[in-house]
Amino acid sequence: MAAAAARLRAAGVGDPARDARVLLAHAARIDAARVTLIAPEALTPEIAERYEQLVALRAVRVPVSHLVGERDFYGRRFKVSSDVLDPRPETETLIEAALAEPFARVLDLGVGSGCILVTLLAEMAQATGLGVDLSDAACLQASANAVLHRVAPRADIRRSDWFGAVTGRFDLIVSNPPYIAADEMGRLDPEVRRHEPEMALTDGGDGLGAYRAIAAGAGRHLAPGGRLLVEIGPTQAEAVSAMFAGAGLASVAVLQDLDGRDRVVAARAVFG
Repeated sequence: MAAAAARLRAAGVGDPARDARVLLAHAARIDAARVTLIAPEALTPEIAERYEQLVALRAVRVPVSHLVGERDFYGRRFKVSSDVLDPRPETETLIEAALAEPFARVLDLGVGSGCILVTLLAEMAQATGLGVDLSDAACLQASANAVLHRVAPRADIRRSDWFGAVTGRFDLIVSNPPYIAADEMGRLDPEVRRHEPEMALTDGGDGLGAYRAIAAGAGRHLAPGGRLLVEIGPTQAEAVSAMFAGAGLASVAVLQDLDGRDRVVAARAVFG
């Protein structure tokens, strides 16, 4: 592990000791908490070979989640791949905001891995939901995670370009859309830029295209008094808030994540 951590550190990996430990646990097919139990033992050739392959891939900045095939999010473990955006801790701000009030019917625009929709359905046992994504591969991944966390009977996953295949009204609409501007893509970490789907990261323009589509369609699909919650980039609060207010939504507010950065814009459909 020490040698692997040194190698990863030289490659510019942010937390090399943690990654070396997680990858060894994966190579040995044990829980990461048990790595110290096998530390005094010599690695079998099979484990050593698997570990070498994993460390070599991590050194060229393949994300750990892609190497182990999963990522933790809001206390659950989600299956992930290069077809979907990795679940991130800051998105839990949106989850907390969504769970602050009860809901019966939720729509997740750009469902990706399903981490948002599946988490909300798992936490709200009587709710049902629809998750849509333009990517067929993402829809399959979200469906698999819905099965994994036993919410599949309450989750409808379908391919749609935003509201294109959506019918009906919802008392909660959520989204973590692509919000990185095209000219910002080159500044992303290699793990993100090279290994996560571009369509989940950027709209290819100013980073606000998805919010325009959401603002234009939300009013037709929110129940009276229904809530809209979207994740944003830390500099987009003012622009997205103005879009939602201009679309006739009320109670527009900006919520911050645990680091104090603007992270979620919330709004509500008017009653009546």
